[in-house]
Amino acid sequence: TTAPGPTTRHFTLNFTLSNLPYMTDLEEPSSPRFNSTVRVLNYYMDHLFKQSSISSVYTGCTAMRFRSERDRHHTGVDIVCSYNSNSSLATFDREKVYHELSSMTKGVTKLGHYSLETNSLYVNG
Repeated sequence: TTAPGPTTRHFTLNFTLSNLPYMTDLEEPSSPRFNSTVRVLNYYMDHLFKQSSISSVYTGCTAMRFRSERDRHHTGVDIVCSYNSNSSLATFDREKVYHELSSMTKGVTKLGHYSLETNSLYVNG
């Protein structure tokens, strides 16, 4: 018999960008601002995960939603990421991923040209 193939699994990331004021066009997936912000965040997330402990199974992230934080002064971000999992791989360790992302974002303060609100990062397995 053959071992079952990999299964795609998902996890979510949530964080707040403190140098991106929230604007209503970030609610519209068809808006240029929404699409350009998604492209930039996806690029940054790919860069981080390709250097992480899950790099060999990581398959991608997509920013899904933006929300108003602190009376529109900041923008909250919801991202869905995926990875391939099978019985020969260790289980997804959200705490380990959180600590790696925290370290790679300089203590949850910097993501590329974005500033992160400290203590705003959540990883849900």
